[in-house]
Amino acid sequence: MPNTTSAKKATRKIARKTAINKQRRSRFATSIRAVEDAISAGDGKKARAALAKAEPQIMRAAQSGVLHRNTAARKVSRLNARVRKLKA
Repeated sequence: MPNTTSAKKATRKIARKTAINKQRRSRFATSIRAVEDAISAGDGKKARAALAKAEPQIMRAAQSGVLHRNTAARKVSRLNARVRKLKA
């Protein structure tokens, strides 16, 4: 339990940041799930549309520090490759 004023303020800040990061992580995971569902359904058009919406969400998560930028780039790259395979 925080005793000093600065520790109490730090606790409040951490709680706010945690909530924001949780929202960002959830948005990121939901967008990826939409692409995964479209891929598993075999719907190329829907998968491309979902990927177009998911890519900015993934990169935004990386920018805000929820994900490492290399992790975000890897996820986008792998999703892109799987969506491209649907066409072939």
